[in-house]
Amino acid sequence: MSRPISRSWARLRMRLFHLYFLFTRPMTLGVRVLVHDRSSNEVLLVKHSYVEGWHLPGGGVETGETALNAMERELHEESGVEISAPPRMYALYYNPRASRRDHVVLYVVDEFTRAIDFKPTEEILAADFFPVTDLPDDISPSSARRIEEVISGAEVSPFW
Repeated sequence: MSRPISRSWARLRMRLFHLYFLFTRPMTLGVRVLVHDRSSNEVLLVKHSYVEGWHLPGGGVETGETALNAMERELHEESGVEISAPPRMYALYYNPRASRRDHVVLYVVDEFTRAIDFKPTEEILAADFFPVTDLPDDISPSSARRIEEVISGAEVSPFW
């Protein structure tokens, strides 16, 4: 016959698991950027070689790097786009799925210079601007949701 687990034992066990995961897998931070060309009402999307569909540009924040620096680096590496004016931080999201990024910072860029000579790489198969009203069918759900939130001014969900 099994005994019921006491609440104190369950709490202790949860704290031990939390400490274990804290030390074995520290939290990581990711950045995404919504580049919005207001004159043509288009947004920049990239297609990676290692995941299906179109996504907002971005990636991980390296050790010793700020989220803003990571966003600028990733944007340039993935699309060749150069920022002309300071971006604005739109929101910080929590990623509840198993991922390499526990939290994601979203920036919005309205003033930029498009890359003239950007060429695909092993990581980035394509980078292109799409009309907000005609996004590709294979856009990632999280990217589509973020675009809708920013463009419409809708309430921000706390989850990526």
